[in-house]
Amino acid sequence: MLEKFQNIFKIPELKRKILFTLMIFIIYRIGGHVPIPGVNAFALGEFLKMQQNTLFGLYDMFAGGNFGRATVFALGIMPYISASIILQLMGTVIPALQKLQQEGEEGRKKITQWTRYLTVGISAMQALGVSLFLTQIGTTEGGLRVVPAPGLGFMLLTMITLTAGTTFIMWLGEQITEKGIGNGISLIIFIGIIDRLPMAFLQELQMLVKDLRQPLTELFLIALLYFTIVAVVALTQGQRKINVQYAKRVVGRKVYGGQSTHIPLKINQAGVMPIIFAQTLMFLPSTLATFMPDGGMKDWMTSAFAFDSYMYMFIYLLMIVFFTYFYTAVAFNPVDVASNLKKHGGLIPSVKPGKKTAEYLDNILTRITLPGAIFLGLIAIFPTLITKQINVSYSFASFYGGTGLLIIVGVSLDTLQQIEAHLVMRHYDGLMKSGRIRGRRGRAF
Repeated sequence: MLEKFQNIFKIPELKRKILFTLMIFIIYRIGGHVPIPGVNAFALGEFLKMQQNTLFGLYDMFAGGNFGRATVFALGIMPYISASIILQLMGTVIPALQKLQQEGEEGRKKITQWTRYLTVGISAMQALGVSLFLTQIGTTEGGLRVVPAPGLGFMLLTMITLTAGTTFIMWLGEQITEKGIGNGISLIIFIGIIDRLPMAFLQELQMLVKDLRQPLTELFLIALLYFTIVAVVALTQGQRKINVQYAKRVVGRKVYGGQSTHIPLKINQAGVMPIIFAQTLMFLPSTLATFMPDGGMKDWMTSAFAFDSYMYMFIYLLMIVFFTYFYTAVAFNPVDVASNLKKHGGLIPSVKPGKKTAEYLDNILTRITLPGAIFLGLIAIFPTLITKQINVSYSFASFYGGTGLLIIVGVSLDTLQQIEAHLVMRHYDGLMKSGRIRGRRGRAF
């Protein structure tokens, strides 16, 4: 592993890509400290400390803490993610979009352009909502006013600032994808989440120094974190391989096909999206309760949807299972896969091509999705169980599961695979070059 790490910086192209990605990270982190004009960031931070388990807390996590700091990147990359999800879901019901998705590179470029336009529109609407939200907060419990000078001018300035900030983040992500290493949008979310890790470990270290935590308990937590990461890696990488054989075809003097391959069906085909959907819906009642007057309804909603209640966790688990099946059905279409196999002369052994193949793939996917969905739900509620059973801060316990850990593991694996591909390709090029050199020398002699 150390040798591979050293080889990374021996390859000029790979070294350039990594340094470019790091430069974009620095720009993103600098922009994450530029404040929104007319907002008291300290007062907003004090208010959001009480909203960690509401929709605001979830949004702040995806924004890399920029929402809580009231910076120009307060909306984060969420508008782009929302636009991508909307277009992906619309592609299943609108034939024109479905046709574009099947047109290859040209179709992908058009969908990307539409995603950008939709991102700007969603950013403008969300920025308007944020400006109204900041104005309605008024004065915090400490007597500080979040927006000292509210009005139409503040709303327009906030809309322009936040929309421009999200557009700039989207551009940074695209630059990483084109000129850097890894998926740019995913890496920006990754940096925003991992930014909280040093502070979380520092809090645990302070508790250990102050004798508020026993060393044995700390070692147990570290071991538990290790095995949790291993389990998430297994969930992310786990797949069922469906064997496929291609019949031989003679075109002119050439013979095509005749080889065997496989279709990899992932256990977790939906990724992190079921947790995001379920978390958003589960946070809505507690978020709405913050705007209600004190009374029976507010108290009931607060207690019924408290994130550490067993009823909340059970409903949360069921919703994750539901959204896992829902998003898997959107992301993987067995009918299209079966049609493509039949078109290219591929077939699954002992299964008839066409409709029977689609039914076979659908049955296999339905069976392997259930354990994956249940395990995904358990990973999502695991941080809450840790917090409930052991005196651990939620900022540290959040790395034991949930959206944050799944994104960290998924993005890390994807980036490492891309680096590995560059290393393998470089070794192959080196052999080809040395072979040509030896050939020239042989002819010279």
